[in-house]
Amino acid sequence: MKQILLITDGCSNVGVSPVLAAAHALKEGITVNVVGVIDYGTIGELGSIEIAEIAKAGGGISRVVGTPQLAQTMQMMTRKTVVQTIQHAVHKELTHILGDGSLEDLPPHQRAQVVEVVDELSETSPLQVALLIDASASMKPKLRSVEDAARDLMLSLQARQGTSQLAVFHYPGRHSGEEAVLDLDWTEDISRIHSLFGRIQMKGATPTGPAIFKVIDFYQYGTLNNNQAWNEEMMKREGILGDYVV
Repeated sequence: MKQILLITDGCSNVGVSPVLAAAHALKEGITVNVVGVIDYGTIGELGSIEIAEIAKAGGGISRVVGTPQLAQTMQMMTRKTVVQTIQHAVHKELTHILGDGSLEDLPPHQRAQVVEVVDELSETSPLQVALLIDASASMKPKLRSVEDAARDLMLSLQARQGTSQLAVFHYPGRHSGEEAVLDLDWTEDISRIHSLFGRIQMKGATPTGPAIFKVIDFYQYGTLNNNQAWNEEMMKREGILGDYVV
């Protein structure tokens, strides 16, 4: 199972729509969850709307929280999405077997067996979580809380029985056209998170859509492509992907 866990205060302002990017992620089998760490006022309200729309398009869930609740929220959302993904797959299989019937049509003991299978698969299925961090200037005061939350998330993943891996990205990069940066490749080692966030430089722009596309490409090809040809391809995608969002 593949997830992008986006941490942002919303209000993207560069490149393709993050809603379109999230829809493309879902098409590629990657769920997009969004945790909003926003400020009060009009900007916060606009950010909350965008956060909800990204998660909806990406088949995930969204929450708007303060920094004290960030770590707990990230863990909850990750586990909840795993369960939802497995429930959806099980439901599809049951629909194939039962035809027009449903889970509720099964005898109680069989329903209990299905629930038990879902619970077991939730703990044992392989999981990859790509943590994508908004490093725009407005997020700078919140970065320490994001670092603590990432460490706690890794501990939570390690508590699962199945293989769990975490990769960390931030956006934007240092240079123009560098929409996202890989800070930590897939790992199960929590010690690699230490001192990671000290290297992140906060900047003004918020290219959330392009950053999501970069993580999608990393899932598919194991690399980030920061070049002009890639940027031109993003412009083409923006027009094509409009069909995915209603």
